[in-house]
Amino acid sequence: MNEEDISRRSEWYDTAYDGGPPNWFAPSRPAGAYPHPTPQIPPQRAGGHPPENGAGQKPAPRGRSSIRAVAVCVICLVVIVASSLIFTQDRSESAVLPTAGAAEPSAPGGYDDFREFFDNYYDASNTISGENDIPRAELAPGVTLTTEPVPDPSEELTLQEIYTNCAPSVVGITATVPDETGYYWGTGIIMTEDGYIVTNTHILDGTSAVTVTLWDDRQFEAKLVGADNVSDISVLKIEAEGLTPAEFCGTAVSVGDRVAALGNPLGEELRGTLTDGIISAINRDVSYNSHSMTLLQTNAAINEGNSGGPLLNMYGQVVGITNMKMMSNSIYSSIEGIGFAIPTSTIQEVVNQLLRNGRVTGRAAIGVTIGPIPQDAAEAYSLPSGLYVVSVAEGSDAAAKGITEGDVLTAIDGQGVTTTAQVGEIIAGLEVGDTITMTIYRNGETFDVDVALVETSDVY
Repeated sequence: MNEEDISRRSEWYDTAYDGGPPNWFAPSRPAGAYPHPTPQIPPQRAGGHPPENGAGQKPAPRGRSSIRAVAVCVICLVVIVASSLIFTQDRSESAVLPTAGAAEPSAPGGYDDFREFFDNYYDASNTISGENDIPRAELAPGVTLTTEPVPDPSEELTLQEIYTNCAPSVVGITATVPDETGYYWGTGIIMTEDGYIVTNTHILDGTSAVTVTLWDDRQFEAKLVGADNVSDISVLKIEAEGLTPAEFCGTAVSVGDRVAALGNPLGEELRGTLTDGIISAINRDVSYNSHSMTLLQTNAAINEGNSGGPLLNMYGQVVGITNMKMMSNSIYSSIEGIGFAIPTSTIQEVVNQLLRNGRVTGRAAIGVTIGPIPQDAAEAYSLPSGLYVVSVAEGSDAAAKGITEGDVLTAIDGQGVTTTAQVGEIIAGLEVGDTITMTIYRNGETFDVDVALVETSDVY
């Protein structure tokens, strides 16, 4: 997890950070840049055939860890992005793709060097780049996403009314992979009557063209206004009029609130699927793509293809955009009813910046990806208390000052750090250009380095 994420939360996530990862994640198998179970986007390839174990079935799990005691004590989980599916042009072959689980960490003693251990422990091979070749639309600084408060309780709708009122605001997203025969499938939300649409960035990664399918089966080629890889939010534009925009809710949700998810799971054949549940938790910090997202948790059924679709309250207002689900990577357990959605407060800020600038600015970062050091690894390799530097962003001042992968960050401005939350709290009130002093352990020596914070969008 990059330390700038918590700073970003303080500035444009309308949620409070509680200082650490939720207990229900720990001590799950780490992956990415933070030892939470990390989401996995579909493999970046086109075409293909259904997995050998049958369309729609879970792929065979990877091998178990040699750490038997851990396997007995915890359920090894992996969060996958409830993302677009990738299909062949022959829709009869469409199927759920196998999702590559995170690498199993082996016992520290199995490696001669701690860097080899951490290369396996923190697997950051899957990322949301935000890069694509979709034709660009003009920026629209005069267009804004606005929110409305929750109506009077007497105006609560039935699920049938929610479906009738909201289904016309939900679209199918077909993103074409260049030079291949396949495409990604997902969901989007109509934001304005003249064709601005909000969806997930991971649906569009590595693609070259996007087709939007409306509720009434009309199809339009879309252009990209902007894509943000940190928040996983993108804005598209189609040339259409008289569409039915969704209403976004500006009131914070609470645990126990009833909600419904509306989207296009598992392919075009299941377009317009409505599922319901409750808000199971708020302020869930889930790490992916070297960043941490503060998300809503829900037990409404969410599956691949739901990504980019609305999570609705009982007044038909959008309270979040579904983008992840949790699945087991173990043959001994299964997980049901743990899905996630980006809260409206985040959506509003990101979308409005994308409309104005085509990107999100004002997020300060050190430019390093860091993660906690497990106790057994610290003992096995005689490492000090601190945070392991998983990677350093090119173009950052940290890279220019010689911070490198394999360093251990032990303190910032003289304050010891052992969690990413502590780092975030330290820089929460700082801005791009401010300087911090990083205390680094390397090869048995400890030294200080003064590093200037950089703009997140310049290095990620």
